[in-house]
Amino acid sequence: MKYIEPKLIELLKEGYCTPLISQIAKKLKDPSTTIHYNVKRLEQEGAIKAYKAVFDYPKIGQGFCAFIMLKLSPDEYGNPEKIGNKVSEFTEIESVDIVTGDYEMILKARVKDQEAFYEFIKKVASIPGVTKTYTSVSFKQLKTEFVKLD
Repeated sequence: MKYIEPKLIELLKEGYCTPLISQIAKKLKDPSTTIHYNVKRLEQEGAIKAYKAVFDYPKIGQGFCAFIMLKLSPDEYGNPEKIGNKVSEFTEIESVDIVTGDYEMILKARVKDQEAFYEFIKKVASIPGVTKTYTSVSFKQLKTEFVKLD
């Protein structure tokens, strides 16, 4: 059989998943048609943005997780979305949040290992408008995407 796991993982991360209507209907004890109607309505209203898989990241080669706080230059402070959209383009970035406090932005990144993170953080730190980074490494994740991990 053809090995396509890396391509498949990338698509699943982007949202190429669908809800299991029949399983939801069974759990809620409502007809599948009712579940389907409500899911479609939530999608049309934009309340549901995507469906994605929740991974055991070490098993897919992305076991190194870090939270990166970014300090922006004063000329970028008024438009943090500009930098946020730039860092969002990196495939290593799982999430980008604009925040208050000592830093203007928090990024969540996933890579294979410490060496891959070192190469990645050099790219982030070199973005014009980023004046400082502060990183906290995650030792172990217990819950993600509302799913408790074992």
